[in-house]
Amino acid sequence: MVSLRDAAMNSKAWPFEEARAVLKRYGSGGPAKGYVLFETGYGPSGLPHIGTFGEVARTTMIRRAFEIISDIPTRLICFSDDVDGMRKVPENVPNQEMLRQYMQMPLTSVPDPYGEYDSFGGHNNAMLRRFLDTFGFEYEFISATEFYKSGRFDDTLRLCAERYDAIMGIMLASLREERQQTYSCFLPIHPESGRVMYVPMKHVDAVRGEITFDDETGREWTVPVTGGHVKLQWKPDFGARWAALDVDFEMYGKDHSTNTPIYDGICEVLGGRKPNHMTYELFLDDQGQKISKSKGNGLTIDEWLTYAATESLSYFMYQKPKTASGCILM
Repeated sequence: MVSLRDAAMNSKAWPFEEARAVLKRYGSGGPAKGYVLFETGYGPSGLPHIGTFGEVARTTMIRRAFEIISDIPTRLICFSDDVDGMRKVPENVPNQEMLRQYMQMPLTSVPDPYGEYDSFGGHNNAMLRRFLDTFGFEYEFISATEFYKSGRFDDTLRLCAERYDAIMGIMLASLREERQQTYSCFLPIHPESGRVMYVPMKHVDAVRGEITFDDETGREWTVPVTGGHVKLQWKPDFGARWAALDVDFEMYGKDHSTNTPIYDGICEVLGGRKPNHMTYELFLDDQGQKISKSKGNGLTIDEWLTYAATESLSYFMYQKPKTASGCILM
């Protein structure tokens, strides 16, 4: 009789094909860190929606497939980029005027418009965890705010300062000439206003691990790259996080696919090994538009939970059903 592992090693189902590719990454041995790390990312600029669920569900399917074909332990991290500055106010949340006073503030420094949590980012993170916990996903949550401020990212940030020119070389090649003039992979957090600053660097001190810049008033500041005084632009952050955590697998929507060489290149510049990737089609609303947390045009947590309650989770995860707006889940 064929064992489950033997069947899985020959299955043509995409989760097993991806799982075998991850296993092949290590040949006959296992990772030095003792486990294979799967990661998903979340930008808490608005309430989580069905796309967030889809990414964690798909990644979990590959993780479970990997656990069938290998005895190597696994971990799944859900990483929230909650240091990101609030660039616009979501249309589907209350207290819009209040939120407009906090533009460009890190999402964990913006008050919660619902008055339930310590910040808007904290509220959205809590909604994400409630969402995932309802379905019984096994994961570890990491907040970028904690990741930057606690020092867990400090070694990688110092390395970013040391290898600033190499990182900038990768980034500048992908930008238009006008954007090249002001771009920096570092986004300082203003020491007084607390806002995320999109400003060029006057100097990057690789030895001291510091950056110098002028704010919008022309005042010069020097801050360390460590301890939560800066964040990385989102593309460098992707690759730097892979290097810092030694991520083995991450999937993302096809809107990221053209950036994959950038993410990989930055990961490798920082001494990491690029992870295995997979891209998927984006969810669309009933008008054929990409769903967005800021627009609120996707199925929200409560809508999704209500809809999913009429079906079994196994049906959703294996039979590729259509959502209420006619989109394919897998």
